[in-house]
Amino acid sequence: MSAALSDGAPLLSVEGLHAGYGRIPILGGVSLSVTAGDFVGILGHNGMGKTTLLRALMGYLPATAGTVSFAGRDITTVSSTARAKLGMGFVPQGREIFPGLSVFENLRMGCLLNKANEQATIAEILTIFPRLKAYLDRPGGALSGGEQQLLALARCLCGAPKILLLDEPTEGIQPSIIEEIIEVLQAIGRERGLTVLLVEQNLNFIASLSKRVLILKKGVITQEVAPEVARDRTMIDEFVGMD
Repeated sequence: MSAALSDGAPLLSVEGLHAGYGRIPILGGVSLSVTAGDFVGILGHNGMGKTTLLRALMGYLPATAGTVSFAGRDITTVSSTARAKLGMGFVPQGREIFPGLSVFENLRMGCLLNKANEQATIAEILTIFPRLKAYLDRPGGALSGGEQQLLALARCLCGAPKILLLDEPTEGIQPSIIEEIIEVLQAIGRERGLTVLLVEQNLNFIASLSKRVLILKKGVITQEVAPEVARDRTMIDEFVGMD
């Protein structure tokens, strides 16, 4: 956590955030806070603004109203590059690895934001993602969808982020790798105190990882529910109407 933070202050604080695409408003006043070491899940219908929220937090979409603060600093108008340098990591929906680069080269790209030794950083990350060791010379685009998701996570973690924003990480991935991702993120949370803000529709995944689950409906956070509630599809249907 940044030294600029006072005890108990949130690592990420969002107040009344509005954003959208052109003249189409999507977020209608999102407010939330995430403390260091917290795992927070966000559930909602498709089209309710989950991806838009993460993109706005990363600075890819400008805020039209409201504020975003990170590590004690107002970053509402700060560029996405500057946010990444401050310690915000983002794994987007679809993963967006570099398909023509090898797995090793993808990891090197992730190290650009990290002041630590590149070789030591990659070696450490590979202890967390041992499955990738056999594929270091293979193009990222030749990996399976699940392996690409592991690579996207590993690449992001090479940058030593303080917070990890994850957008639908289980989409199109086989169950065995979903379980592997759960185990990896739980271990990183325990051992490194990584903070995670997670958008996901896999109820078991979000309930397994999250300490808190927020419901996003029509561009606003409507309520918070306990993780065990997120495992109950009947109750979640009442909150967000998920299919």
